[in-house]
Amino acid sequence: MLSAKMEDYLKAIYELQRESDGPVATSHIAELLEVTPPTATSMMEKLAERELVEREKYKGVRLTPEGETVALEVVRHHRLLETYLTEELGYDWAEVHDEADRLEHHISEEFERRVAKVLDDPAVDPHGDPIPADSLEPVDETSGTTLDECCEGETVVVNRVRDRDPEELEYLDDEGVTPDTELTVVEVAPIGMVTVELTDGGTVSLPDDIADNIYVARPADHLAESNGVA
Repeated sequence: MLSAKMEDYLKAIYELQRESDGPVATSHIAELLEVTPPTATSMMEKLAERELVEREKYKGVRLTPEGETVALEVVRHHRLLETYLTEELGYDWAEVHDEADRLEHHISEEFERRVAKVLDDPAVDPHGDPIPADSLEPVDETSGTTLDECCEGETVVVNRVRDRDPEELEYLDDEGVTPDTELTVVEVAPIGMVTVELTDGGTVSLPDDIADNIYVARPADHLAESNGVA
């Protein structure tokens, strides 16, 4: 049986792998989990012994198929819990990440099934991230365009917002930039700022590092995805 700490590491590797095609550096894992590099290295050795990760000397680690399955199960728990907390218990989307982190290791498979049933098997969580199915098949985590890649004059709809920073989520929520929101890019400034207009006529300027966390699609594509049309 894996410890909650081991599952945290596998989930962290999964999250970092979706942002890179190559191995995940131990230093990046340590930074994400707020531990020292030697601590992360020690855990990588334990996970490699259990054949949950493959280590590449001087490069980093990759999840093995078994490690990915474990990570996907934890991710499924996490995102279902986030959805349950927001839809059934009235939590704000900026609050649920840490709460789900605390709960994800401790729910039974029966509890998971009941939560999924109550929620009518949602496809995405409150931030727009895909929820793995109970078959634990890999999900598409990287497709789409980020807001900072858009051109002036483009009209897009928000699909996903990465959920790591509660303060960032609160700011976006206050400004009305949430999943399913339609935006028009009115200015892409060379100083690293994207200004968008919302459907209510309001405008908001977002630094590139925030715009890079917002995944968008053309309105027609977003509607097709929402209706389950490939």
